[in-house]
Amino acid sequence: MPDLMNPAFVYIAAALLLPFIPQGTWRMAAMLLVPIAGAAVFWNLPYGNHGVFNLMGMQIGLMRLDALSYVFGFIFSLAAFLTTIYAWQVRDTVQQIASVLYAGSAIGAVFAADLVTLFVFWEGTALASVFLIWARRTEGAYATGLRYLIVQIGSGVLLLAGVILLYLETGSVAFNKMELGSLATWAIFVAFGIKCAFPLLHNWLQDAYPAATITGTVTLSAFTTKLAVYALARGFPGAELLIYIGVTMTLFPVFFAAVENNLRRVLAYSLNNQLGFMVVGIGIGTPLALNGTVAHAFCHILYKALLFMSIGAVMYRTGTAKASELGGLYKSMPLTMIFCVVGALSISAFPLFSGFISKSLILSASANTGHYFVWIGLVVASVGVLEHSGIKIPYFTFFAHDAGHRVKEAPPHMLLAMGLTAALCVGLGVFPSTLYGILPYVVDYQPYTTTHVVTQLQLLFFAGLAFAILMRTGLYPAEFRSINLDTDWTYRRLVPAVLRALSAFIDATWRWTTLVGRRRLDVFLTGIYRAHGPQGILARTWPTGSMVLWIAILLGTTLVLTYV
Repeated sequence: MPDLMNPAFVYIAAALLLPFIPQGTWRMAAMLLVPIAGAAVFWNLPYGNHGVFNLMGMQIGLMRLDALSYVFGFIFSLAAFLTTIYAWQVRDTVQQIASVLYAGSAIGAVFAADLVTLFVFWEGTALASVFLIWARRTEGAYATGLRYLIVQIGSGVLLLAGVILLYLETGSVAFNKMELGSLATWAIFVAFGIKCAFPLLHNWLQDAYPAATITGTVTLSAFTTKLAVYALARGFPGAELLIYIGVTMTLFPVFFAAVENNLRRVLAYSLNNQLGFMVVGIGIGTPLALNGTVAHAFCHILYKALLFMSIGAVMYRTGTAKASELGGLYKSMPLTMIFCVVGALSISAFPLFSGFISKSLILSASANTGHYFVWIGLVVASVGVLEHSGIKIPYFTFFAHDAGHRVKEAPPHMLLAMGLTAALCVGLGVFPSTLYGILPYVVDYQPYTTTHVVTQLQLLFFAGLAFAILMRTGLYPAEFRSINLDTDWTYRRLVPAVLRALSAFIDATWRWTTLVGRRRLDVFLTGIYRAHGPQGILARTWPTGSMVLWIAILLGTTLVLTYV
């Protein structure tokens, strides 16, 4: 029997016990201890594979601890801790169990040493996380959750198919670096890409995250896509295709985020944008680039959670997250406003905030490897980040026009979670060596050089100036109730409409064919009846001589056909 070393089993055990703990403070305190106990499993564990055993000829490893899995395991544990504080007021057993299992599955996948274990926890994240959407208990949430589940399960099916094909090709299921040279590795690559929200595979993210509960959205933002980033960094570092996929990911959400009215959906598009930076780093594949990907994933989990927390707190008090219905809340919710601004400055990569010390690694790596057009694309995308997340989110929520909301400040537990997360965003920005010291590769890098700081401040200044000019001239997209079409329109509206039209055409064709066929059959049967019916010509009494004559003619015809 293998040692159950994976921290995921701590979360699974906690999920089984939670229903038996009284609802309220005791249960939430127990949930708060789960990520601490899970982190204790690997905190001082030596690097290497643990919980290794043989399963039907396959080498299974429940726990692989190295520099890469350690960082992701640590930040996932920290995210689970912070989101539990934020959700302290939740008294929904479904959400509580789903949150614990979801975080545990993500952490379990990070430490998987083989693709079979990865698949099990990969599907675990899909099955657990969908309940954070369904927990909203609206008709729209149920429909959205079903679409989300289909996509996530589809990703798992592709992963399983790839694992089976890879085992048939190599005889191994080890989760190591792979090359895009076979159907097996392509299937695994696409499976990772779906969960990472690659372009044209991304719509589930903007569809599902805003549909989840207030606390569920914060939890969702931390795990699913970053698990995919980890999987790509583990399985396909240096795959050049990822560079161009990543650049596309950074650029295309900018427009959608600019015109979107729902601020939680704006943050979902922004999440897509930030994933693009990480994917570029994986594609470049140098130690500096991979360090940048890991660092950016670490920082992104924090500042994106902080932004979702702040908008969630606003939604908790006002009942809406739509920019057209918000504004002027800095008077009622000043602390939430401050924390939101910290998140906005972090995602915009202002110096002394966490985004600056992680994003600069990826930008430097792209320039150092000669990917100058990629570097330009990332710089342009950075301008977009400042516009739609750095300015738009806090401006339209807390400033802009006064929507007349006079509400209480966010609850204490939400303020505590946001305060701790904001402190981490600032702390990492001021003391980058704290994060750099646990990155997978030893790289001597100094983010606070004069060139880096001045270049970034210039970029941010002119981007802010452009926003101000657009607002003053009325050219910036107005915030109003609207439905913005994305590529999911093709399979949610266009494809069903085409299928309905095709079905109607086939139905009409079948009815016409049936009608014509029946008429022809009626004519044929009428003719047969006329010939063979009681009054038909063939039913009459024929003289014997005529019968003999016709038989002779038929026999003669047969002989001619036989011998000719």
